[in-house]
Amino acid sequence: METIGPGDLVKVTPESGPALDGIVFDTPSRTKVVVALVEGKRGPIFRTVHPRTLSEREDEGPNDRALNLLIRRTPTPNRGGARGGAGVAGGRPGHSRAAMHRTTGK
Repeated sequence: METIGPGDLVKVTPESGPALDGIVFDTPSRTKVVVALVEGKRGPIFRTVHPRTLSEREDEGPNDRALNLLIRRTPTPNRGGARGGAGVAGGRPGHSRAAMHRTTGK
């Protein structure tokens, strides 16, 4: 596949096991694609796979409704900022700096 984007219908071909139908959820990098797929007893889940294991599919599969529901209830991934630190937004709203010293009423 040349370009992979969120919402694309794909077929995941793992090293072992059968090919699974999936829907692309996110592409965090050129070597990682997060795909929603239905796995045996576990049901709909997200898997991070290499783009080379994906192939495009045209028709909708029987599990696409469950995959779309999983994608809809999952918040979109945040971009930007350092890990563990505050991003551009600046953290929690309301208290931008520490309180000043309060005098005792001279």
